[in-house]
Amino acid sequence: MSGTLYGVGLGPGDPELITRKAARLIEGAAVIAYPALAGADSLARSIAADLIPAGAQEIVMDVPMTPARGPAQAAYDNGAARIADALEAGQDVVALCEGDPFFYGSFMYLYARLSGRFRVEVVPGVTSVTACAARAGLPLAARNEAVTILPGPLPDAALRARIALADTLVVMKVGRHLGRLRDLLRAEGLLERAIYVERVSLAGERCVPLTEAPDPAPYFSMIIVTKGADPWL
Repeated sequence: MSGTLYGVGLGPGDPELITRKAARLIEGAAVIAYPALAGADSLARSIAADLIPAGAQEIVMDVPMTPARGPAQAAYDNGAARIADALEAGQDVVALCEGDPFFYGSFMYLYARLSGRFRVEVVPGVTSVTACAARAGLPLAARNEAVTILPGPLPDAALRARIALADTLVVMKVGRHLGRLRDLLRAEGLLERAIYVERVSLAGERCVPLTEAPDPAPYFSMIIVTKGADPWL
């Protein structure tokens, strides 16, 4: 019998935001897999560190952060092959994923490679979007409102088209695009309604008006814009 692969969402960084199911699976794992930036420690592992059993086998996937997709895909190919070896030997594998596995999550790349051959269970996690909204005190939607989530690297024309349709706007992957995004929101008349959050639930967390945000921003940063009146009042 082959083992089961569990894709476990860890939430945005605070270990207390790990779900009880995720914690139970990690504590009982014989094999743990997780991504790490090539040459650096793994944030995913650090979130779950106090739950990982002593003696657990650890499969580390060194994923380079480069614009080219090839090196990262090769890292996931290698990681999937090592996970497959454990699964074929009858061992369950718990793959750690920051945030939620299927929301811009690294686990989706393992899922694509392994779900056709093995039993896979996905355990949802708290997303950075909901964590940032909670930190900023901004309800994301009420009644029939629409929430639009956009990656910051999108071209300005694509961003403008989607902004026009949103009641609440969330921009992720801000990083080096912060200055451009700030200018775009200023031109749309939304700058004063924009809140910036970085490293939510982690050391160094910051939540300020977008006008006060650093440029460039760190990778773990987000902009939330509420366009209309507050319908929950």
